[in-house]
Amino acid sequence: MSMHLCGPALTTTGKKKGKKKFASAEHKRKAEQLDQEWKDLQKRWGVEADNRKRAKGLASPVWQPEKIAYRGSSEPKIPSLNSGSGVAILAPAKVYTGTKVKGIATMHKSNAVPVFSDEEAVDISRMRR
Repeated sequence: MSMHLCGPALTTTGKKKGKKKFASAEHKRKAEQLDQEWKDLQKRWGVEADNRKRAKGLASPVWQPEKIAYRGSSEPKIPSLNSGSGVAILAPAKVYTGTKVKGIATMHKSNAVPVFSDEEAVDISRMRR
């Protein structure tokens, strides 16, 4: 759907609020009176909205990214912890030393199956796909 077919609610321009419209002169007078009372209350407590926002914005520190130390930088080098042990050795290879398994057979495609007896080996070799 193109934008010219949409209603005015979906526009991206003209988002400013228009002039306040009151139902009657009495409503307008009450709204102005409440607004003035609110401003007087803020002054009495020493909190003025515009000045407070401005002061808060000026008082906040400027954000700066933290410095990253790259290789070859002038930052002092912190050595790694020396645990005192040497280089890890290779673990011994795991080899089956039992007598129950006679071997490994391939039943279908690459399905490896352990063979426990001669009968099983014969049965597996006679099986078809």
